[in-house]
Amino acid sequence: MEWYWLALSSALLSAFAAILQKKALNEINALNFTVIVSVFVALFSTFLIGKVDLSVSGSYSILVLFGKSIINATAFLCIMIALKNLEISRALPVLAASPMAVALLAFILLGESLSLTEVLGMVLIVLGTYILELKKNENIIAPFRVFVESKYHRIILIALGLMSLSAILDKLLLTSFKLPPLTFLVMQNYFFLIIFLLYRFLSGLKNRNEKLFKGVSKNILIIIVLIAIATIGYRWTQIEATKLGPVGLVIAVKRLSVLFAVVIGAKLFKEENYLRKVLATLTIVAGALLIYD
Repeated sequence: MEWYWLALSSALLSAFAAILQKKALNEINALNFTVIVSVFVALFSTFLIGKVDLSVSGSYSILVLFGKSIINATAFLCIMIALKNLEISRALPVLAASPMAVALLAFILLGESLSLTEVLGMVLIVLGTYILELKKNENIIAPFRVFVESKYHRIILIALGLMSLSAILDKLLLTSFKLPPLTFLVMQNYFFLIIFLLYRFLSGLKNRNEKLFKGVSKNILIIIVLIAIATIGYRWTQIEATKLGPVGLVIAVKRLSVLFAVVIGAKLFKEENYLRKVLATLTIVAGALLIYD
């Protein structure tokens, strides 16, 4: 199969997972949700153990992977908290700005230059985010205040920063440390389970009576299983696409998942100002594509 079909499959599966995540999060606690999903993801990852190169299990790269997994898991939890409390069309598009954050971090920390195309992409991302957050009868600076005044928008910014740092560590592990992609995927899934269980244990010190499966009906459990399968699917197809095609183009196609999720999810959940939000998302995704061009 050609790399672009694999990358498109990854984008579709990622969008499918995001829509189901919003559905499940309407019913249960965000932290409990991440723990339950990670249990199933780790369980299904067991079927891939036979293809994992365990010879690197004692290497320094695994320690780096574990540290990186803490960053990534924390970002995922932040995203789930924001997704539970915000509309899908407000939470996800901002996360598509991660290429801008990565490019800026690379410019500041690694001394990499910024091309005119990348700067234009950043302008489009800022413009799209502005359109997304601008509400009727608000003054022109209101969209900028939302990231200061709204707790859940601040959480999105934290997730964005963590995701950007995680992306840089991904590149380090897969290139400099030469960690096999499948080993990377499976071990990270197990690390996620350990980290989320630890987070829940620490959270449970304040509320020991809260049960893990509180509010989890049979239908929600089925949805969570589907999310776990889709999660492994979009991670797997992205890795396979990366093996066959240019990394930048693979990530660019994968970024379409945000557009798919907003176009379908915002309509499904009957969110207001649908066309404006889709337009804003298109602008943000276009900016992300330019940065990865």
